Amino acid sequence: MRMYLSSFRTGDRPEEMLALLTRPAPTAEVAVVANAVDALPAEERRAAVERESAAMSGLGLRPFEIDLRTFFGRPSTEIAQALSRFPLVWVRGGNVFVLRQAMARSGADRALTGLLRRDTLVYAGYSAGACVLAPELRGLEACDDPQAVRAAYGDEPRWDGLGLLDHAVVPHIDSPGHPESEILGAVADRYRVEGTAHRTLRDGQALVIDGDRRPRVC
Repeated sequence: MRMYLSSFRTGDRPEEMLALLTRPAPTAEVAVVANAVDALPAEERRAAVERESAAMSGLGLRPFEIDLRTFFGRPSTEIAQALSRFPLVWVRGGNVFVLRQAMARSGADRALTGLLRRDTLVYAGYSAGACVLAPELRGLEACDDPQAVRAAYGDEPRWDGLGLLDHAVVPHIDSPGHPESEILGAVADRYRVEGTAHRTLRDGQALVIDGDRRPRVC
C-alpha cells in the first residue's frame, strides 16, 4: 500500500506524496473526495472542494471531484470502476463520521481497500481522511459530532473505521494555530491511558507508507 496521511492540508512535504506516484506528476489525475464536509451548507462545501482542487493543481496534478453521494444505492462496482482510473485519491478532512458513512453507502470503503491492497493507487489525505483508516473511530466523537451523519444523510453513525491501519491517527497535535489541537491532545491522552495504538501528527507532518518500507513521518 502507498499512503500519504497529513495532519493538515498537504503538509510541509507534498513532494513525498508525489514521489509515491508511478507516473510523472504533470500527467497524473487525482480524485478529490470531499464528503467529510457534506454536512456543511452547499456554498461552504463548494468552496471547500475548490480549495482542495486548487491545492492539487498547484502540485501539477489534474483534479476531478468524485462525490461519493452520487454512488449511494448503486452497485459497488461503479465506485470501484470510477476510482480505479485515478493513480491518486485525495481525501479531504472534515467530519470523520460523515466521511465513513459516505464511504460505506457508496461502496468506496470496499473499493479503496481492494485497490490499495492491489497497489493500484495512492491514498492521500488529511485529518478525517487519515483518521477514517483506523480500526475504529471511538474517541474521535470528542472532536467530530457523530450526529452530523444524521444531518447529512439521515443515517445513524458508524463506529468502525476502514481498518487499513492497525492504529488510530490523531492529527493537529501541538498545533496552536489549529482550533482542534487541544481537544485532540486530550484524545491522544485517552488513547495512551486505554492502551489504544495510535500515532500523533503535528500540522505540517505526514505519515508516509510505501509498500514494505518502514512507515515514516516527514
